[in-house]
Amino acid sequence: MKITKTSPFSGLTNVMDINITQEQYLAWLDGTLIQNAMPNISADEREFIMTGITPSEWEENFGASEEEEEEDDGQPSWEQEWEDFGEVYSDEY
Repeated sequence: MKITKTSPFSGLTNVMDINITQEQYLAWLDGTLIQNAMPNISADEREFIMTGITPSEWEENFGASEEEEEEDDGQPSWEQEWEDFGEVYSDEY
């Protein structure tokens, strides 16, 4: 479904082709939470439907897009784990 929205940042009208049905869109308009009405689409697509902000405008104004941001769970990355493993079990002492 082609969704046309005007960006509050640039004032430009953008069109995004999003894989949703008319029923999903109407459910959202009728008050269903967008993530419940359209669970099959990305956060960037939901943002565009709700606000008209494109992923590139989001990144320009707020940094990384919602999909690019990684939540910090306080655990080391696999790269850090691998590096630590190599240091502990290295034959070079």
